[in-house]
Amino acid sequence: MDLLNTLVDKGLRREPPTREEALAVLATSDDDLLDVVAAAGKVRRQWFGRRVKLNYLVNLKSGLCPEDCSYCSQRLGSKAGILKYTWLKPEDASKAAAAGVAGGAKRVCLVASGRGPTDRDVDRVSETIAAIRERHEGVEVCACLGLLSDGQAERLRAAGADAYNHNLNTSEGTYGDITTTHTYADRVETVRQAQAAGLSACSGLIAGMGETDADLVDVVFSLRELDPDSVPVNFLIPFEGTPLAKEWNLTPQRCLRILAMVRFVCPDVEVRLAGGREVHLRSMQPLALHLVNSIFLGDYLTSEGQAGQADLDMITDAGFEVEGADTTTLPAHRAPGGDGCESGGGGGCAPCADAPGADDAGEGPAARPDLVAVRRRGAGTDLAPNA
Repeated sequence: MDLLNTLVDKGLRREPPTREEALAVLATSDDDLLDVVAAAGKVRRQWFGRRVKLNYLVNLKSGLCPEDCSYCSQRLGSKAGILKYTWLKPEDASKAAAAGVAGGAKRVCLVASGRGPTDRDVDRVSETIAAIRERHEGVEVCACLGLLSDGQAERLRAAGADAYNHNLNTSEGTYGDITTTHTYADRVETVRQAQAAGLSACSGLIAGMGETDADLVDVVFSLRELDPDSVPVNFLIPFEGTPLAKEWNLTPQRCLRILAMVRFVCPDVEVRLAGGREVHLRSMQPLALHLVNSIFLGDYLTSEGQAGQADLDMITDAGFEVEGADTTTLPAHRAPGGDGCESGGGGGCAPCADAPGADDAGEGPAARPDLVAVRRRGAGTDLAPNA
């Protein structure tokens, strides 16, 4: 395909595709899927070889969030039967993080529900970072605490945080349909505050919420403009008890096309396969490793992932290797003092405005609520974590 040859050439030069080319990737047929994966895989291997970075989530405070994000099981009014608990003590959070590090995780992601941290919350997280550093001096620490106020990013950086995660989640045009208690601009501003404080920015998206192909391309191009170091790609987990419980729009094939599109738009960025991979990719997860260079190990915030050892076996069996702590994840030109990433560039089967999965082939993929398992182990429980 001329399209794929063009995208590979651009990706190897760190040149973004056009919007039309990105849309064309999402519109490719299942017959062309392996060609799409192989093409995006060439770009992935150019910048990251066969390394897979492991990340581990620790949910510091679960549930009872005042925000109304429709996709979230911790949202205001959620009836999902998730674990609910207030702040973990630093020593308990450090023990939870240790399980992930022992499983091979290079980065620990500290997450807390809520609109954003108070100054006391920043103190708590700073104490937790210190406790983790005492056990694991070299581990990367990423904080994800919601919207930041002035000076908080600097305080987290001073406490030893390496990165800050705040996802855009969906396109600016769709954002008001998903969340009403804060704005898309609020999210962009928090990412910029983190970058200004010297934190490595981590910002991504959630696919499968009923968005169009154009919405997906919009949010990925917005992410490229923000230029985060890592882009997590989540696939909606339709929790019973949330407004999006009936949104089963994804097939394994569509997930792979989305990941390929993200890789072409962000060729030299850490693309992370995040929540929902077990639910939507299922047995096709190993193919995704040809597109992403980073995954979460074990469980997520409120849902269970596949066994940590199964993740490690999958990486090995697919011919990849776990990235070691002594390896720099990003290519040299993205490191401080590097020449940066060019952000230039210009601006199928179905029109780009068609809803995901809307075609003439039938009613779309069947719902699989049996694959959504609420987390009952690890942080906030007396049971051993999955790592």
